[in-house]
Amino acid sequence: MIANGSGHRISSWLAPEGPQRALIVASFVSRVGNGLFNTAAVLYFTLVVHLPAAQVGVGLTIAGLTGLLAGIPAGNLADRYGPRRVWLASLAMQAVTMAAFVFIQSWATFTLIATLDRLAAAASGAAGGALIARAGGERPAAFRAKLRTFVNLGVVLGTVGAGFALAVNSRSAYTALILANAASFACAGLIALVGVPDYRPLPRPEKHRGWSVLADRPYVSFVALYGAMGLQYQTVSLLLPIWLSAHTDAPRWTVAVVYAVNSGVCVLLQSRIGSRIETPRQGGRAFRIAGLLFLVSCPLMALTADVPVWVAPGLAILAVCVHSLGEVWESSAGFALGFGLAPDHAQGQYQGFLGIGFDAGQALAPVILTTAVLGLGHTGWLLLGAFFAALGAAGPVVAAWGERTRRTGQDPAGTSPGRSGDAALLDAE
Repeated sequence: MIANGSGHRISSWLAPEGPQRALIVASFVSRVGNGLFNTAAVLYFTLVVHLPAAQVGVGLTIAGLTGLLAGIPAGNLADRYGPRRVWLASLAMQAVTMAAFVFIQSWATFTLIATLDRLAAAASGAAGGALIARAGGERPAAFRAKLRTFVNLGVVLGTVGAGFALAVNSRSAYTALILANAASFACAGLIALVGVPDYRPLPRPEKHRGWSVLADRPYVSFVALYGAMGLQYQTVSLLLPIWLSAHTDAPRWTVAVVYAVNSGVCVLLQSRIGSRIETPRQGGRAFRIAGLLFLVSCPLMALTADVPVWVAPGLAILAVCVHSLGEVWESSAGFALGFGLAPDHAQGQYQGFLGIGFDAGQALAPVILTTAVLGLGHTGWLLLGAFFAALGAAGPVVAAWGERTRRTGQDPAGTSPGRSGDAALLDAE
């Protein structure tokens, strides 16, 4: 009996029914493509297209900042016409823009295509968030946590695949990676077209406006916290590798192990922890736990510069394990608060704004981490950990504020954000 019950739970986790399964497969396929492309993108632009690294950086910055403009408008379109339609359109545009990278020959063309690609990606994030909210039913945050597990796995597999192309180091190899990524978007769209219902837009109250989220002070505060806490992602992907290479005697392979451990912890624990964090209140507490874990991991990362060479790799792995556990708690908190504080009828608009906050934080992260933290050395790491802990401590306060305003009918976007039985039972077209 126990064995049968455990087998059923594992089977249902690996193979969810209907629209959720289709979204997981579609997202997995597209992220394998992302892993293929992102690993080699900069090398392609600099070594094959022969654009100076500085120009590539400027072009990507312009594209990233412009992409922020698409979040809320695309979310509004998803709320008005249905999230699947907007998501499919954004995937199609990403497939086209990605394939167009094969033909770039100048900085102006590169910047234009990169900008269109980021606009499509922002639209995909907003509409995709609304689609997850509908497909997730009464438990969108738990579904989003499960989805992130497969997304991380897809990126890892794509990164491994890109390694073979990097070893070949030819124009044809890089071109194959780009076209494979373009094909992944097209395949994801076909999977969603067949397997995900065309959910009808939910009724909107009369006072709903296209920018209502900006008047929702608790949600705006949460987005600010979430964007700032997002610096933790580049702490592992950017700051720690620079620190290990410049300030420690750790072997170079330590950086690769750090990436692998980070991905492995997230894949193994994301769904297990995220399935228990669904309400805004639980999300607030999870945000606090994440901040405390980062308070521990940052000093551990700093200490890698003060230990013998044979100890540094082990200490770095320990620090990344703690940090990755914090990442799982932080992302789970973001799912619970991001969905739980957003009204059902405006999930697209709210998810679009959440994406803007996160992307803005990621755009600022390299400057903050490489100047303030690296510039201050050990003190910078300690301050970074304290910064994360302070952000985490604010999580329960913001969550309680958001729940209180919705209970008292102060939600500026209209109805209560909780998914009612009626909303969850609306038929798909």
